[in-house]
Amino acid sequence: APTTSLPEQPGGSRNWDYRFAWVRDSAFAMWGLHALGFDAEAEDFLAFLGDMLERDAPAGSGRTAGEDGSLAILYAVNGAHQLAETSLEHLSGYEGSSPVRVGNGAYDQDQHDIFGTVVDCVYQHARNRDALSERTVWLVVVAVESALRVWREPDRGIWEVRGEPRNFTLSKVMCWVAADRGALLAALRGDSVRASRWRRAADEIHADVCEHGLGAKGRFTQHYDTEELDASLLLLPLVRFLPPDDPRLRATVLAVADELTVDQMVLRYRTEATDDGLDQPEGSFTTCSFWLVSALAEIGETARARGLCDRLLAAASPLGLYAEELDPLTGRHLGNFPQALTHLALINAVLHVVRAEQASEPGHRA
Repeated sequence: APTTSLPEQPGGSRNWDYRFAWVRDSAFAMWGLHALGFDAEAEDFLAFLGDMLERDAPAGSGRTAGEDGSLAILYAVNGAHQLAETSLEHLSGYEGSSPVRVGNGAYDQDQHDIFGTVVDCVYQHARNRDALSERTVWLVVVAVESALRVWREPDRGIWEVRGEPRNFTLSKVMCWVAADRGALLAALRGDSVRASRWRRAADEIHADVCEHGLGAKGRFTQHYDTEELDASLLLLPLVRFLPPDDPRLRATVLAVADELTVDQMVLRYRTEATDDGLDQPEGSFTTCSFWLVSALAEIGETARARGLCDRLLAAASPLGLYAEELDPLTGRHLGNFPQALTHLALINAVLHVVRAEQASEPGHRA
Protein backbone atom coordinates (compact mmCIF):
# COMPACT_ATOMS: atom_id res chain seq x y z
CA ALA A 1 0.00 0.00 0.00
CA PRO A 2 1.18 3.60 -0.44
CA THR A 3 0.52 4.49 3.20
CA THR A 4 1.88 3.84 6.67
CA SER A 5 0.21 3.53 10.06
CA LEU A 6 -3.42 3.96 9.08
CA PRO A 7 -4.92 2.03 11.99
CA GLU A 8 -6.68 -1.31 12.00
CA GLN A 9 -8.61 0.06 14.98
CA PRO A 10 -8.81 3.85 15.44
CA GLY A 11 -6.92 4.75 18.59
CA GLY A 12 -5.16 1.39 18.63
CA SER A 13 -1.58 0.27 18.06
CA ARG A 14 -2.04 -2.14 15.11
CA ASN A 15 -0.50 0.40 12.76
CA TRP A 16 2.08 -0.73 10.22
CA ASP A 17 4.22 0.61 7.41
CA TYR A 18 3.06 -1.06 4.19
CA ARG A 19 5.12 0.93 1.70
CA PHE A 20 7.10 -2.11 0.59
CA ALA A 21 6.87 -5.07 -1.77
CA TRP A 22 6.21 -8.27 0.18
CA VAL A 23 7.38 -11.27 -1.83
CA ARG A 24 4.34 -13.26 -0.71
CA ASP A 25 1.78 -10.57 -1.48
CA SER A 26 3.38 -9.78 -4.83
CA ALA A 27 3.33 -13.45 -5.80
CA PHE A 28 -0.32 -13.72 -4.76
CA ALA A 29 -1.02 -10.64 -6.86
CA MET A 30 0.28 -12.51 -9.89
CA TRP A 31 -2.62 -14.97 -9.51
CA GLY A 32 -5.08 -12.24 -10.39
CA LEU A 33 -2.91 -10.71 -13.09
CA HIS A 34 -2.30 -14.08 -14.75
CA ALA A 35 -6.02 -14.78 -14.74
CA LEU A 36 -6.60 -11.55 -16.67
CA GLY A 37 -3.76 -12.17 -19.11
CA PHE A 38 -1.25 -9.66 -17.68
CA ASP A 39 1.77 -11.90 -18.16
CA ALA A 40 4.25 -9.05 -18.60
CA GLU A 41 3.79 -8.02 -14.98
CA ALA A 42 4.72 -11.51 -13.83
CA GLU A 43 7.79 -11.39 -16.08
CA ASP A 44 8.82 -8.10 -14.47
CA PHE A 45 8.21 -9.40 -10.94
CA LEU A 46 10.32 -12.52 -11.52
CA ALA A 47 13.04 -10.37 -13.09
CA PHE A 48 13.02 -8.19 -9.96
CA LEU A 49 13.43 -11.24 -7.72
CA GLY A 50 16.20 -12.49 -9.98
CA ASP A 51 17.96 -9.14 -9.65
CA MET A 52 17.72 -9.38 -5.87
CA LEU A 53 19.08 -12.94 -5.86
CA GLU A 54 22.06 -12.02 -8.02
CA ARG A 55 22.81 -8.97 -5.91
CA ASP A 56 22.67 -10.88 -2.62
CA ALA A 57 24.26 -14.18 -3.74
CA PRO A 58 27.49 -15.26 -2.03
CA ALA A 59 30.52 -13.68 -3.65
CA GLY A 60 31.72 -15.63 -6.66
CA SER A 61 28.85 -18.09 -6.65
CA GLY A 62 26.96 -16.91 -9.72
CA ARG A 63 23.86 -18.59 -11.04
CA THR A 64 25.51 -21.98 -11.08
CA ALA A 65 25.44 -22.03 -7.29
CA GLY A 66 22.30 -24.13 -7.33
CA GLU A 67 20.58 -23.56 -4.03
CA ASP A 68 22.87 -20.71 -2.92
CA GLY A 69 21.03 -17.45 -2.52
CA SER A 70 18.22 -16.16 -0.39
CA LEU A 71 14.97 -14.25 -0.63
CA ALA A 72 14.05 -11.45 1.73
CA ILE A 73 10.56 -11.23 3.20
CA LEU A 74 10.01 -7.78 1.73
CA TYR A 75 11.84 -5.18 -0.32
CA ALA A 76 11.72 -1.44 -0.69
CA VAL A 77 11.25 -0.17 -4.23
CA ASN A 78 15.00 0.40 -4.45
CA GLY A 79 15.69 -3.20 -3.42
CA ALA A 80 16.65 -2.48 0.19
CA HIS A 81 15.58 -5.19 2.62
CA GLN A 82 17.17 -4.19 5.93
CA LEU A 83 14.06 -2.27 6.92
CA ALA A 84 14.33 -1.77 10.66
CA GLU A 85 11.16 -0.51 12.27
CA THR A 86 11.15 2.80 14.13
CA SER A 87 8.41 4.99 15.60
CA LEU A 88 7.89 8.69 14.94
CA GLU A 89 7.17 9.72 18.50
CA HIS A 90 6.45 13.36 17.61
CA LEU A 91 3.36 12.34 15.61
CA SER A 92 0.06 11.51 17.29
CA GLY A 93 -1.14 9.29 14.46
CA TYR A 94 -4.37 9.12 12.51
CA GLU A 95 -7.23 9.70 14.97
CA GLY A 96 -4.77 9.34 17.81
CA SER A 97 -3.53 5.94 16.66
CA SER A 98 0.06 5.56 17.73
CA PRO A 99 2.75 4.60 17.18
CA VAL A 100 3.36 5.91 13.68
CA ARG A 101 5.81 3.40 12.25
CA VAL A 102 8.48 3.68 9.57
CA GLY A 103 10.01 0.43 8.38
CA ASN A 104 8.61 -2.98 9.20
CA GLY A 105 9.89 -5.41 11.82
CA ALA A 106 8.75 -8.36 9.72
CA TYR A 107 11.76 -7.91 7.45
CA ASP A 108 13.92 -10.33 9.45
CA GLN A 109 11.25 -12.83 10.51
CA ASP A 110 11.18 -16.49 9.52
CA GLN A 111 8.18 -16.84 7.20
CA HIS A 112 8.33 -20.17 5.46
CA ASP A 113 5.26 -19.72 3.28
CA ILE A 114 6.98 -17.30 0.91
CA PHE A 115 8.86 -20.05 -0.92
CA GLY A 116 5.70 -21.76 -2.12
CA THR A 117 4.18 -18.52 -3.34
CA VAL A 118 7.24 -17.82 -5.48
CA VAL A 119 7.43 -21.29 -7.03
CA ASP A 120 3.70 -21.32 -7.71
CA CYS A 121 4.04 -17.94 -9.40
CA VAL A 122 6.76 -19.35 -11.66
CA TYR A 123 4.64 -22.43 -12.36
CA GLN A 124 1.67 -20.31 -13.44
CA HIS A 125 3.98 -18.19 -15.57
CA ALA A 126 5.62 -21.24 -17.17
CA ARG A 127 2.29 -22.45 -18.50
CA ASN A 128 2.36 -19.53 -20.94
CA ARG A 129 6.02 -19.88 -21.90
CA ASP A 130 7.99 -22.28 -24.06
CA ALA A 131 10.98 -22.11 -21.73
CA LEU A 132 12.16 -20.48 -18.53
CA SER A 133 15.26 -18.34 -18.31
CA GLU A 134 18.32 -19.67 -16.53
CA ARG A 135 17.83 -17.08 -13.81
CA THR A 136 14.18 -18.07 -13.24
CA VAL A 137 15.22 -21.71 -12.92
CA TRP A 138 17.78 -20.61 -10.33
CA LEU A 139 15.02 -18.75 -8.48
CA VAL A 140 12.96 -21.95 -8.36
CA VAL A 141 15.89 -24.00 -7.07
CA VAL A 142 16.64 -21.45 -4.35
CA ALA A 143 12.99 -21.31 -3.25
CA VAL A 144 12.41 -25.08 -3.24
CA GLU A 145 15.64 -25.92 -1.46
CA SER A 146 14.97 -23.19 1.09
CA ALA A 147 11.53 -24.67 1.77
CA LEU A 148 12.96 -28.16 2.18
CA ARG A 149 15.54 -26.93 4.68
CA VAL A 150 13.04 -25.24 6.98
CA TRP A 151 9.63 -26.88 6.58
CA ARG A 152 9.89 -28.84 9.84
CA GLU A 153 10.71 -25.70 11.84
CA PRO A 154 8.27 -23.22 13.44
CA ASP A 155 7.98 -19.74 11.97
CA ARG A 156 6.01 -16.49 12.27
CA GLY A 157 3.59 -17.41 9.53
CA ILE A 158 1.67 -15.50 6.91
CA TRP A 159 0.33 -13.09 9.54
CA GLU A 160 3.80 -12.20 10.80
CA VAL A 161 2.89 -12.76 14.44
CA ARG A 162 5.09 -11.11 17.01
CA GLY A 163 4.43 -13.78 19.61
CA GLU A 164 6.17 -17.15 19.75
CA PRO A 165 6.94 -19.00 16.49
CA ARG A 166 4.57 -21.88 15.77
CA ASN A 167 4.25 -24.79 13.37
CA PHE A 168 1.67 -22.95 11.31
CA THR A 169 -0.33 -25.23 9.06
CA LEU A 170 -0.33 -22.87 6.10
CA SER A 171 3.44 -22.47 6.27
CA LYS A 172 3.79 -26.24 5.93
CA VAL A 173 1.25 -26.32 3.11
CA MET A 174 3.11 -23.63 1.20
CA CYS A 175 6.36 -25.56 1.63
CA TRP A 176 4.46 -28.46 0.05
CA VAL A 177 3.46 -26.11 -2.77
CA ALA A 178 7.13 -25.24 -3.30
CA ALA A 179 8.10 -28.91 -3.59
CA ASP A 180 5.03 -29.91 -5.61
CA ARG A 181 5.27 -27.13 -8.19
CA GLY A 182 9.03 -27.44 -8.21
CA ALA A 183 8.73 -31.13 -9.09
CA LEU A 184 6.31 -30.30 -11.90
CA LEU A 185 8.64 -27.63 -13.28
CA ALA A 186 11.67 -29.92 -13.03
CA ALA A 187 9.80 -32.63 -14.92
CA LEU A 188 8.87 -30.14 -17.64
CA ARG A 189 12.56 -29.31 -18.03
CA GLY A 190 13.60 -32.96 -18.11
CA ASP A 191 15.42 -32.69 -14.77
CA SER A 192 14.41 -36.12 -13.52
CA VAL A 193 16.75 -36.11 -10.51
CA ARG A 194 15.29 -32.98 -8.97
CA ALA A 195 11.77 -33.92 -10.03
CA SER A 196 12.01 -37.22 -8.18
CA ARG A 197 13.62 -35.78 -5.06
CA TRP A 198 11.24 -32.86 -4.80
CA ARG A 199 8.23 -35.14 -5.38
CA ARG A 200 9.30 -37.36 -2.48
CA ALA A 201 9.67 -34.28 -0.30
CA ALA A 202 6.24 -33.01 -1.33
CA ASP A 203 4.67 -36.33 -0.40
CA GLU A 204 6.39 -36.27 3.00
CA ILE A 205 5.20 -32.74 3.78
CA HIS A 206 1.67 -33.53 2.61
CA ALA A 207 1.47 -36.54 4.91
CA ASP A 208 2.84 -34.53 7.83
CA VAL A 209 0.21 -31.80 7.41
CA CYS A 210 -2.61 -34.33 7.13
CA GLU A 211 -1.41 -36.01 10.33
CA HIS A 212 -0.51 -33.03 12.50
CA GLY A 213 -2.47 -30.12 11.01
CA LEU A 214 -5.87 -31.79 11.28
CA GLY A 215 -7.79 -31.19 14.49
CA ALA A 216 -10.07 -33.44 16.50
CA LYS A 217 -13.12 -32.04 14.68
CA GLY A 218 -11.85 -33.23 11.31
CA ARG A 219 -10.80 -29.82 10.06
CA PHE A 220 -7.43 -28.17 9.66
CA THR A 221 -6.17 -25.89 12.40
CA GLN A 222 -4.11 -22.72 12.67
CA HIS A 223 -1.01 -24.58 13.83
CA TYR A 224 -0.05 -28.04 15.03
CA ASP A 225 -0.67 -27.36 18.73
CA THR A 226 -4.16 -25.86 18.68
CA GLU A 227 -7.76 -26.47 17.66
CA GLU A 228 -8.16 -22.82 16.61
CA LEU A 229 -9.16 -21.86 13.09
CA ASP A 230 -7.31 -19.44 10.85
CA ALA A 231 -8.45 -17.68 7.69
CA SER A 232 -5.22 -18.65 5.93
CA LEU A 233 -6.63 -22.19 5.75
CA LEU A 234 -8.95 -20.89 3.02
CA LEU A 235 -5.93 -21.08 0.73
CA LEU A 236 -5.82 -24.89 0.94
CA PRO A 237 -8.43 -25.43 -1.79
CA LEU A 238 -6.96 -22.60 -3.85
CA VAL A 239 -3.50 -24.21 -3.97
CA ARG A 240 -5.02 -27.66 -4.63
CA PHE A 241 -3.71 -29.22 -1.44
CA LEU A 242 -6.68 -31.62 -1.49
CA PRO A 243 -9.53 -32.21 -3.95
CA PRO A 244 -12.43 -29.77 -3.42
CA ASP A 245 -14.78 -32.60 -2.41
CA ASP A 246 -12.45 -33.89 0.32
CA PRO A 247 -14.48 -33.84 3.56
CA ARG A 248 -11.56 -32.40 5.55
CA LEU A 249 -11.26 -29.49 3.17
CA ARG A 250 -14.98 -28.87 3.03
CA ALA A 251 -15.25 -28.97 6.83
CA THR A 252 -12.43 -26.44 7.13
CA VAL A 253 -13.92 -23.94 4.69
CA LEU A 254 -17.38 -24.16 6.22
CA ALA A 255 -15.97 -23.86 9.74
CA VAL A 256 -14.20 -20.63 8.81
CA ALA A 257 -17.37 -19.35 7.16
CA ASP A 258 -19.52 -20.16 10.19
CA GLU A 259 -17.17 -19.63 13.13
CA LEU A 260 -14.49 -17.12 12.11
CA THR A 261 -16.74 -14.37 10.79
CA VAL A 262 -18.59 -11.34 12.07
CA ASP A 263 -21.70 -10.68 10.00
CA GLN A 264 -20.18 -12.82 7.19
CA MET A 265 -16.90 -10.89 7.15
CA VAL A 266 -13.82 -13.02 7.85
CA LEU A 267 -11.43 -12.47 10.74
CA ARG A 268 -7.83 -13.61 10.31
CA TYR A 269 -8.04 -15.41 13.65
CA ARG A 270 -9.49 -14.87 17.09
CA THR A 271 -7.11 -12.33 18.60
CA GLU A 272 -7.97 -13.49 22.11
CA ALA A 273 -6.80 -17.02 21.26
CA THR A 274 -3.73 -16.20 19.15
CA ASP A 275 -0.43 -14.97 20.53
CA ASP A 276 0.37 -12.34 17.91
CA GLY A 277 2.27 -10.08 20.29
CA LEU A 278 -0.53 -7.51 20.56
CA ASP A 279 -3.50 -7.26 22.89
CA GLN A 280 -5.98 -5.26 20.82
CA PRO A 281 -8.75 -6.32 18.42
CA GLU A 282 -8.83 -5.75 14.68
CA GLY A 283 -11.45 -5.55 11.96
CA SER A 284 -12.33 -8.21 9.43
CA PHE A 285 -9.60 -8.85 6.88
CA THR A 286 -11.01 -8.08 3.44
CA THR A 287 -8.54 -10.25 1.55
CA CYS A 288 -9.67 -13.21 3.67
CA SER A 289 -13.32 -12.46 2.93
CA PHE A 290 -12.55 -12.62 -0.78
CA TRP A 291 -10.59 -15.84 -0.18
CA LEU A 292 -13.73 -17.25 1.41
CA VAL A 293 -15.68 -16.40 -1.73
CA SER A 294 -13.15 -18.34 -3.82
CA ALA A 295 -13.03 -21.26 -1.39
CA LEU A 296 -16.84 -21.53 -1.23
CA ALA A 297 -16.98 -21.58 -5.02
CA GLU A 298 -14.30 -24.29 -5.08
CA ILE A 299 -16.28 -26.61 -2.78
CA GLY A 300 -19.53 -26.14 -4.67
CA GLU A 301 -21.22 -23.56 -2.42
CA THR A 302 -21.80 -21.29 -5.40
CA ALA A 303 -24.88 -19.43 -4.18
CA ARG A 304 -23.25 -18.65 -0.85
CA ALA A 305 -20.10 -17.51 -2.64
CA ARG A 306 -22.11 -15.23 -4.91
CA GLY A 307 -23.98 -13.68 -2.00
CA LEU A 308 -20.81 -12.85 -0.10
CA CYS A 309 -19.09 -11.60 -3.24
CA ASP A 310 -21.96 -9.21 -4.00
CA ARG A 311 -21.84 -7.87 -0.46
CA LEU A 312 -18.09 -7.29 -0.61
CA LEU A 313 -18.32 -5.55 -3.96
CA ALA A 314 -20.96 -3.24 -2.53
CA ALA A 315 -18.60 -2.35 0.33
CA ALA A 316 -16.02 -0.70 -1.93
CA SER A 317 -15.15 2.95 -1.40
CA PRO A 318 -16.70 5.56 -3.74
CA LEU A 319 -13.62 5.11 -5.95
CA GLY A 320 -14.01 1.32 -5.98
CA LEU A 321 -11.01 0.78 -3.71
CA TYR A 322 -10.41 -1.18 -0.52
CA ALA A 323 -8.25 -0.85 2.55
CA GLU A 324 -6.78 -3.83 4.35
CA GLU A 325 -9.78 -4.34 6.62
CA LEU A 326 -13.47 -3.55 7.02
CA ASP A 327 -15.44 -2.89 10.17
CA PRO A 328 -18.17 -5.50 9.63
CA LEU A 329 -20.68 -3.48 11.66
CA THR A 330 -20.19 -0.04 10.11
CA GLY A 331 -18.60 -0.84 6.74
CA ARG A 332 -15.74 1.55 7.47
CA HIS A 333 -12.45 0.77 5.78
CA LEU A 334 -9.59 0.26 8.23
CA GLY A 335 -5.83 -0.06 7.87
CA ASN A 336 -3.58 1.06 5.06
CA PHE A 337 -5.35 2.22 1.90
CA PRO A 338 -5.58 1.15 -0.81
CA GLN A 339 -4.05 -2.28 -0.29
CA ALA A 340 -2.96 -4.19 -3.37
CA LEU A 341 -3.59 -7.71 -2.08
CA THR A 342 -7.26 -6.99 -1.38
CA HIS A 343 -7.90 -5.99 -4.97
CA LEU A 344 -6.17 -9.03 -6.44
CA ALA A 345 -8.15 -11.28 -4.09
CA LEU A 346 -11.25 -9.54 -5.43
CA ILE A 347 -10.30 -10.43 -9.00
CA ASN A 348 -9.80 -14.08 -8.12
CA ALA A 349 -13.05 -14.21 -6.16
CA VAL A 350 -15.12 -12.78 -9.00
CA LEU A 351 -13.53 -15.17 -11.49
CA HIS A 352 -14.21 -18.13 -9.19
CA VAL A 353 -17.87 -17.19 -8.90
CA VAL A 354 -18.29 -16.59 -12.63
CA ARG A 355 -16.66 -19.89 -13.53
CA ALA A 356 -18.65 -21.81 -10.91
CA GLU A 357 -21.91 -20.34 -12.18
CA GLN A 358 -20.98 -21.12 -15.77
CA ALA A 359 -20.10 -24.69 -14.81
CA SER A 360 -23.54 -25.17 -13.28
CA GLU A 361 -25.41 -24.03 -16.38
CA PRO A 362 -27.27 -26.74 -18.31
CA GLY A 363 -25.26 -28.05 -21.22
CA HIS A 364 -22.00 -26.54 -19.98
CA ARG A 365 -18.93 -28.43 -21.14
CA ALA A 366 -15.73 -28.22 -19.09
